[in-house]
Amino acid sequence: MAQRGHEVRVIDFEIGWRDRDRQQRIAPRRVFADVHKVCDDVSITVVRPAFIRVPVLDYISSAISHSLEIRRQIREFRPDVVVGLGILNGFAGIRLSQRRRIPFVYYLIDTLHRLVPEPAFRGLSKVLEESNLQRSSLVLSINQSLHDYALEMGAPEGRSRVLHAGVDLTQYTSADGHRIRSELGLAEGDLVLFFMGWMYPFSGLVEVARAILRGGPSTENLKLLVVGKGPVWDGLQTLRKDKGGAERIVMREWLPYAQIPAYLAASDICLLAALRDQVMQDIVPIKMYEYMAAGKPVLATRLPGLVREFGEGHGVVYVDGPEEVVPCTLELLREGLLAKLGAQARAFVSGNDWQTIVDTFENYVKGLVDRSEKGP
Repeated sequence: MAQRGHEVRVIDFEIGWRDRDRQQRIAPRRVFADVHKVCDDVSITVVRPAFIRVPVLDYISSAISHSLEIRRQIREFRPDVVVGLGILNGFAGIRLSQRRRIPFVYYLIDTLHRLVPEPAFRGLSKVLEESNLQRSSLVLSINQSLHDYALEMGAPEGRSRVLHAGVDLTQYTSADGHRIRSELGLAEGDLVLFFMGWMYPFSGLVEVARAILRGGPSTENLKLLVVGKGPVWDGLQTLRKDKGGAERIVMREWLPYAQIPAYLAASDICLLAALRDQVMQDIVPIKMYEYMAAGKPVLATRLPGLVREFGEGHGVVYVDGPEEVVPCTLELLREGLLAKLGAQARAFVSGNDWQTIVDTFENYVKGLVDRSEKGP
């Protein structure tokens, strides 16, 4: 949207603060100018409201500071539309937007209340999420399963749409992985399994890594390459200390988005072999589209949301869990199916180009703004 000339301002939260040591207890309000993560030719202003870096108090303080910040941005930035992706700031954003008759779009990429780390808070989080879905001017879900979830949570059918995730197809066809393989010490005969993103405890990565290490001669050419961070990071680092582990488990922390296509090009198979956690039942991570745009087969746990989105025969090979990844990989290799599956994956996501997705999103937003200006 920013590339098309729209002004965009983002209010965010320091989601990883608990993983960092020696921090001030009170995080001050910060404004980051000229931020760009994906597109080098645009710059976004990101505002991070103040909050208290103490468990539980982080929620309470953020609820207050985000409400005040949204009020401030509505007064100063004067947005035509507000887009929400979270529970607490979404709850405040809808209330404040409605007072000014500003349309509010709830953009659903996860079953949000299930991601709350404290089980005691999930009930209240569900109530707030239901309220957000019911009161939004428009609810956009990135796949059909999330759309059904939104409807079950009370989103009005007439104000709910599926807007599939997008991907920059050009980046992934032109990337060269040879340099990355050389830098990482990956030999030509190595078969590289790749995962990127936040490493949740239910990601299945530790299970896959253990299977590779204990597989004996049959898995000596299998390598696991992960890019990202998260709770599983330390567990993988521990496995790397085993005999041969450092050569077979290759890890990189967060990288600039522009470097990711080359890492995908350096890989042979991509993974979403998560454990059967309730959080994963209905979501389709955007990384799936990026994996497939790179022309890579994907080994994924047979979860309802994934099966409904990608079906059968489209480059996604389903397993019952991470323990099946290694034997399935070896079978695909024996049958010589990797190139065929990669081509199927690429073909399936060929219609998910970001420009097409943004065309639809822009039309939705313009329609909401037009109706808002005309009044009831």
